[in-house]
Amino acid sequence: MKFYIQKSILPFFFMFLYGSGFIFCEYGLQNASPMAFLEVRFFIAFCILFLITIIFKLPMPKTKKEVFHIAIAGSLTVGTFSIGGFLAVSYGISGATNALIIALQPIVVTVLALKLLNEDINIRVWAGLIIGFVGVGFVVFSKLETSFSSLGLFWAFISLLGLSIGSLYQKKYCSHMNLYSGGAIQTFSSTILVLPFLLFEDSHINWNIHFSIALLYMTVGVSIGALSLLYIMIKNGEVSKVSSIFYLVPVSAAIVSYFLLGDKIEFSEIIGIFTIIIGIVLINKKKKGIK
Repeated sequence: MKFYIQKSILPFFFMFLYGSGFIFCEYGLQNASPMAFLEVRFFIAFCILFLITIIFKLPMPKTKKEVFHIAIAGSLTVGTFSIGGFLAVSYGISGATNALIIALQPIVVTVLALKLLNEDINIRVWAGLIIGFVGVGFVVFSKLETSFSSLGLFWAFISLLGLSIGSLYQKKYCSHMNLYSGGAIQTFSSTILVLPFLLFEDSHINWNIHFSIALLYMTVGVSIGALSLLYIMIKNGEVSKVSSIFYLVPVSAAIVSYFLLGDKIEFSEIIGIFTIIIGIVLINKKKKGIK
């Protein structure tokens, strides 16, 4: 019963934290250059997770090989995903377009999981994936740009690949890592990954209340909270089905925008939300005879 409740509630907490992260990302970038924002965010997250690990004497990886796998998974899921997403936004890709590209993640992960993890993927799952993606299209349609930055699109797809490959790597090699000690390793590796990018931008941070709020949310809410929930779900389920939750991220972003920024929720978004729900139900529906 406890596992059922956890399995039902965790996706909604993840959806809220991760989806609203897109809003706080744009909020923070109004007061900082992309890589400076990420560098500070990852370093603070590392310090928090490392202190928790030390204070509570939590288990560390036993071998260098484990540390290596955890660092690679983090560099992909945390570092590459965030670098790509932040640079995409800085090059003019809107949150809606970014969300639509990231919404390809369930399809990319499912294709790769079929080949690399031998997960059981049937016609119903494929139908759910297609329906879910169409639903995302309805949600973000009214906010899509008519022209695109080629550099922005490039980094958005880099972000997509980092998240997709990183999720599979996490499932295959890091499912049993401690969330705090493993998270410290992953945020530290991501901090190192960002460093070279600082050389290619005019790094600056305008320290004010607005940036502080965005930084706090992206550090604690997303880098620690949302990613911990994602890893718990990956550990307890098939990564192809867990990835379907990313269809709800644009929904969360739209809802948060409504309450925080006063954006209207269009009729097309309402249609999209119901379409996404149908897709996710199809993807996660158990086969007959399986309890």
